[in-house]
Amino acid sequence: MAISRRKFLATTGGVALAAGLPSLPALAQDRSIRHFWWGNPDRDRRTFDVIEVFEKNHEGISVSGETIGWGDYWTKMATQTAGRNMADLVQMDYRFLFEYVRRGALQELDPFIGNGLDLSNFDKGPLSGGMVDGKLYALNIGSNSQVFVYNTKVFEDAGITTDVINWTWDDFANVCKTITEKTGGKIKGSDDCSVVLETCECWIRQNGRTFFGEEGDVIATPEDIAGYWQFWLDLRNAGALREKDKSLDANLPMSDVGVVSGDTAISNFWSNQIVGVQALMQDTVGAAMVPHKPDGEPGQFIKPSMFMSLSRDSKDPEAAIMYMNDWINDPEETKILGLERGIPANPEVRKALAPDFTPAEKVSVDYFNAIQDKVGPLPPPEPKGAGEVRDAFIRAGTDVVLGNAEPQQAAELFIDDAQAIIDRAR
Repeated sequence: MAISRRKFLATTGGVALAAGLPSLPALAQDRSIRHFWWGNPDRDRRTFDVIEVFEKNHEGISVSGETIGWGDYWTKMATQTAGRNMADLVQMDYRFLFEYVRRGALQELDPFIGNGLDLSNFDKGPLSGGMVDGKLYALNIGSNSQVFVYNTKVFEDAGITTDVINWTWDDFANVCKTITEKTGGKIKGSDDCSVVLETCECWIRQNGRTFFGEEGDVIATPEDIAGYWQFWLDLRNAGALREKDKSLDANLPMSDVGVVSGDTAISNFWSNQIVGVQALMQDTVGAAMVPHKPDGEPGQFIKPSMFMSLSRDSKDPEAAIMYMNDWINDPEETKILGLERGIPANPEVRKALAPDFTPAEKVSVDYFNAIQDKVGPLPPPEPKGAGEVRDAFIRAGTDVVLGNAEPQQAAELFIDDAQAIIDRAR
């Protein structure tokens, strides 16, 4: 759907747009472009405000905003792509980037760098995430990474002073045991991450591998997986983890996760969720890295939470690039956008936003700055069938948590199952 900001505000009052609204005629302008994104009420409001600023600053160019929920976004994107009617600028996700590049649906951005698109202040890591075959096809408009969120009051009361940016898995285990002991078991050290594949992937990367290889095959070994499950089994046997019956769902609502409910001192999240976690808690949250292995490879990576891409169907690439450039560099627009789409990849933008950060936003940005030289490269995009592999990991991890299988036995079965899933999906 295409809709102007005025119509958006009048008809929705900030509520998510309903499907099927007719396109509105563009104002009488010399040039026009379209911007399509998956949204939510707050994101839509910010984006329409940015469009208004852009149109004010670029008289003669109108921007038609089109927004829809994530669930329907990719269906509509596929339809528009097939009909060669894509918006000039589309919001893109890492998992679909390679597919749309291979289909020839996106334009390379390299010719515009320094020629309308100023990336001189961009962090290099986030920039590389938008590259396919060495060429830039997607501009990072928000970054993300894994994080262990912790309750700072519980840490302080337990006398924990560990450096949680540089800590090891042994440090983590000792912290969990200390907190459990100091609170008399009322608060356990951590959630049990046995069924959390995203944390296991960090463990595997610390061993020098990725879960999926460049061709989409499973290259993690049974020993990688068994070692991970054994670590959590040992902590569980020590009584330092959340109860089993609350540890088998990898998709718990945020309000039910251990650190939010008060059951534990530490839970795993993505860094763009820190602000949301703090909103549900009274105690102040802190942000810790996934623990490291001594002499191991970096486990975490900077993940683009979303991209902006220039479509093949753009009728006015010059105006579209002008819009893209302002999106990441114009102080008025970046202030409106804030951190809603993730951490901006431009340090100058982060610095400019800093005076208005809430405490939780400051925790999020300080964490992002602290991990910059401690993360590895972005892993290859997930192959078809990856979602089913994640389900299989949860089932196998559940068997280990419930004591129905030993870590090594479950890991060998899981790796065979995972590769079979990928082979079937091809």
